[in-house]
Amino acid sequence: MKFDGEVTIQASRDKVWGFLTNPEAVAACAPGVESMEVVEAGKKFKAVASVGLGNLKARFNADVEWVELDEPNKAVMKAHGVAPGSAADVLAEMQLSDAADGAPLMHWTADVNIMGTIASLAARMMGSVTKKLTGEFFDCMRAQIEA
Repeated sequence: MKFDGEVTIQASRDKVWGFLTNPEAVAACAPGVESMEVVEAGKKFKAVASVGLGNLKARFNADVEWVELDEPNKAVMKAHGVAPGSAADVLAEMQLSDAADGAPLMHWTADVNIMGTIASLAARMMGSVTKKLTGEFFDCMRAQIEA
């Protein structure tokens, strides 16, 4: 499943980049993230996150890695998570550019592949869940960095 979107943030590009590449800051705003551990600074992380899909809630243990960092323009990360009877692979990318008003414009994409027992349920519900969770994340992010 592929997802994408754009969001404008009223802060400096460096501040947006700093927030989005800081695992602790992102974890604090990411819905469902229970813990984040830095394995290799600026490169690898471990996370525990719970995601609710209808009546089903899955708790994933994930390995996350930056595979490309082009400061302050582009970042690409990959993650592999496992939950009882299920697994997920994610490849996500963010690109920062300047909006018409000069504020940073972030275009993001995520390619999500879910396998196992939650795959059929995820296929039906992932779009609406993703929209809700990304909205919550960007609201929190704006509150943190637009001040």
